[in-house]
Amino acid sequence: MSSKNTSFRERKFHCNGLVLDFSSPLVMGIVNLTPDSFYADSRLQHEKAVIKRVEEMLEDGAGLIDLGALSTRPGAKDISIEEERNRLRGPLKQLLRVFPQAIFSIDTYRSEVARECVEAGAHLVNDISGGQFDEKMFETVAGLKVPYILMHLHGRPESMQNNPLKKGAVGIVRNYFAGKVAQLRALGVEDIILDPGFGFGKSLESNYALLKELESVRVGGLPLLAGLSRKSMLNRVLDIGPEEALNGTTVLHTIALLKGANILRVHDVKEAVEAVKLTGYFINAADSA
Repeated sequence: MSSKNTSFRERKFHCNGLVLDFSSPLVMGIVNLTPDSFYADSRLQHEKAVIKRVEEMLEDGAGLIDLGALSTRPGAKDISIEEERNRLRGPLKQLLRVFPQAIFSIDTYRSEVARECVEAGAHLVNDISGGQFDEKMFETVAGLKVPYILMHLHGRPESMQNNPLKKGAVGIVRNYFAGKVAQLRALGVEDIILDPGFGFGKSLESNYALLKELESVRVGGLPLLAGLSRKSMLNRVLDIGPEEALNGTTVLHTIALLKGANILRVHDVKEAVEAVKLTGYFINAADSA
């Protein structure tokens, strides 16, 4: 949105028959098909509830929807690939039928799950591990020819906050992106979105350093995604829980947009869309004054 990311206004990613348009920042709505997401209100396990939530998010202005069936909150336990598949299969099928023009991302670090969902009609793959947990993920995404969200993660979900990244986070994340993007492009993957992984194995100070220097981790002129919604990096500062964190989330979303974010991954779509509109108006007014 800022002058730092004006190159994205002409950028479009082709997503399994649909188009992701970066002419202005996008809002990605979070739909958790899990019983143990860190934010209770985002947990959906019945297809009717999922369809209703997605309908609300699209009406509120979501540009895409992120479906996840495997919790990756700090301390989360792993589940079997069969359980992840079973949680995703029915809801994805119904959502693609009910909302044929909506763009759906699959939040998984398993290449088999990514392949099955994209072949069923999903449009992007969102991998918190950046290919670290499944050596076949990069070649799978290359073969599927869909955009890939590359996230930085320090450690594993079940233990990542035991020894979080404390110093040099900005340089570490940028170098990580540079190396991973080179690997992906060597395989033919061009449509890549970069996610610095706020809260994923970083100390509180490192999370805010990454937010402050967000533009610095951009490599290859690629879009940046900010996943800040209701996370502990704001709850710890304000001494609140996720349920009370909407206002703080909006503040951090506004900062992220001013720092160059192209996608906001959120629980609360309406408020995030308003942040995008107001921040955009502010930027344009300042530029034309």
